[in-house]
Amino acid sequence: MERLGTDGPLIRGVARLDARAAGLAARRGRWAVALHEFVCFGVKQASACLFGGCMVALLVVTWAFYPGDAWLARYDFLTLAALGIQVVLLALRLESCEEAWLILLFHLVGTAMEVFKTAVGSWTYPEASVLRVGGVPLFTGFMYASVGSYIARAWRLFGFRFVRHPSFGATVWLALAIYLNFFAHHYLPDARFLLFAAVVVLFGRTWIFFRVRDTYRRMPLLLGFVLVAGFIWLAENIGTFTSAWRYPAQRHGWSMVPVGKLGAWLLLMIISYVMVSAVARRRGGTGG
Repeated sequence: MERLGTDGPLIRGVARLDARAAGLAARRGRWAVALHEFVCFGVKQASACLFGGCMVALLVVTWAFYPGDAWLARYDFLTLAALGIQVVLLALRLESCEEAWLILLFHLVGTAMEVFKTAVGSWTYPEASVLRVGGVPLFTGFMYASVGSYIARAWRLFGFRFVRHPSFGATVWLALAIYLNFFAHHYLPDARFLLFAAVVVLFGRTWIFFRVRDTYRRMPLLLGFVLVAGFIWLAENIGTFTSAWRYPAQRHGWSMVPVGKLGAWLLLMIISYVMVSAVARRRGGTGG
């Protein structure tokens, strides 16, 4: 199995277990080999989602069990816990320093947008906290960073390769236009449908190749964007259910986040993808 991180003892142990499982599967035949690869795919995905999965788990656990009269506000606990997760992942070598820097960058970009969005009433954070900027608790930046963390880790774990990838310059302009539209659509006509069209034009012919073990598989990159956006939408429903934040329609009781939000997450995905691709490009890992 492609290693899950740098060469820490935990990773070496997983690699040894995988090697034994591969030998056993080879003796059992084609279906056993296919099952082994499927399990490896799940393990790699779980590893790529590690930071985001921990954040979602924290939202659920603190919603269910965090004492309301605690001296430390729940939101502040979430912020400190997110920092703690970062330290643990780095100490166990499950995350690289480069990925940690990317998470910091995503945190800053996401927090800037959050400050604006809460100011114009797009959503609110109903609980009190000390560690915040304006109406935005600092843990929220880590939720955005979870998306970037997933892409960066998946890129490395699956050894992404691309065919007919758009130029890097074109993707940067698209990401910039998407980010500006998140702000500008409150005052100007919403350009998201033009942006969707631009995404299709740029990425519609792009194939992504990924390696689970030894063989590269492929899928349309646009399909990958949609699948990841769908999982983000599910996580957002968990976040609003646990009162981590609320949309105006949820003020008097929880309801599912509209499916239409998938479009917003798809566009945010593009921003995250382009930011990660800038690092991968430096290593020669994109086709753009």
